[in-house]
Amino acid sequence: MRHLFTPHFPALLEGIPYPAMVLDRMFRIVAMNTLMEAMTGYTVERVQGLHGELVVRSSNGNSRGIRYSEVLKSETALSIHGDIINSNRRKIPIQYHISPLSGDDGETGLLVVAEDLSAQSQENKHPIRDFTSEELIGYSPKMQKVFDMIPLLAHTDASVLITGETGTGKDKIAELIHRESERSRFPFIKVNCGALPLDLLESELFGHVKGAFTGASRTKQGMFKLANRGTLFLTEIGDMPLPLQVKLLSVLDDNRFIPVGAEQVVEVDVRIIAATHRPLRTQVKNDQFREDLFYRLNVLHVHLPPLRERDSDMRYLLDHFLEKFTRALRKTIVGVTPAAMKHLLAYQYPGNIRELSNIVEYAVNICKSKKISEQHLPPYMFEKQQVMERVEEVEPVGHVEDVEQVAVEKPIQRSGSGESWSDIERKMIVEALKNNNGNRNRTGEELGWGRMKLWRKMKKYGLL
Repeated sequence: MRHLFTPHFPALLEGIPYPAMVLDRMFRIVAMNTLMEAMTGYTVERVQGLHGELVVRSSNGNSRGIRYSEVLKSETALSIHGDIINSNRRKIPIQYHISPLSGDDGETGLLVVAEDLSAQSQENKHPIRDFTSEELIGYSPKMQKVFDMIPLLAHTDASVLITGETGTGKDKIAELIHRESERSRFPFIKVNCGALPLDLLESELFGHVKGAFTGASRTKQGMFKLANRGTLFLTEIGDMPLPLQVKLLSVLDDNRFIPVGAEQVVEVDVRIIAATHRPLRTQVKNDQFREDLFYRLNVLHVHLPPLRERDSDMRYLLDHFLEKFTRALRKTIVGVTPAAMKHLLAYQYPGNIRELSNIVEYAVNICKSKKISEQHLPPYMFEKQQVMERVEEVEPVGHVEDVEQVAVEKPIQRSGSGESWSDIERKMIVEALKNNNGNRNRTGEELGWGRMKLWRKMKKYGLL
């Protein structure tokens, strides 16, 4: 294609009114116009020589790379729908137009022109919601359901209860709800209800007057007062002592309270968002949490799925944390080896997104090469991996906090009809496949699973 690189070549590429790039016969980037640079977030100097799929990345694997090969072999232009994930982690729906190129010297290549379909997607009845600017990355069906609820939760003053395992991002969802609400101009105050003993937590929430107790050398405003007209986020609400739950319920009902040691009533206008990783309904049954407070907090409810149920989000999150920490540490790590990726995708992440972030940060810190390999991953991952692989063979009864405490020889539970859970689950998958004419994407959405989890289940039950 050397004959193309004349003094007029840049002007010709810039003359295309869409983002465009030229690839050589190995699908490496030769040139891009400024519109393609703007859409991907990469300059041509930075990505020249890289495989096109590494820069114009998609959420559906390397299917576009396969299309590149088809066009090059058939010498016939092709248009396909797809999407890219740009340098800012924004997902952009695209219509690709791929055309073959050939030079006088026998060199071959491709011209790829991309048409941004974002405007059309916004008109769709079920658009993909993207909150990557808030570091909330999730394109799996379960996370999209959460994102769909954000506008509904934001445009009301009703109390919200956010549940989910530790490390699933409950604090980020709470902050996003506040930012999207009419209270966003006022404070967002976070209080950890499990971090302080009863007396200190009461003072932290409601304030105290000077001399109210030993050490109270000055009058202090509580978090309720500081959050006036804004949002008070009570994290780990399941750890709040029972005596304080009574006072919290009173404030929620009357919007007023008396600071510790004071006599004068303080009135506030505060929206409450609470979060917990504990099963509050179980705590209510065990008299560890007040039933009336539970119902007062649980007006609106959103549950965050664990990372192990978000297979399709794993690569996005890995990519995000890899770039975040390489930029922070000023390293030039460009990716992960296939062997390391296999372990990262197979690991169950009991600590969820927080644990994934810590793993990537650890790997980036100790990695001295261009790619993260198995030796750069924390050793404990491989110790737990063996346990998780054995546990995967046993159907889970419920949430397991520590997989190392699970008895691998646990008997399979059976329903009242005598069927095992495996029998029931297999029938459920078969029925969903029939309902969706064998379409795995729609089947996964109906079952609330990602593609990888559905594939593993189908393999397990011999349905492939």
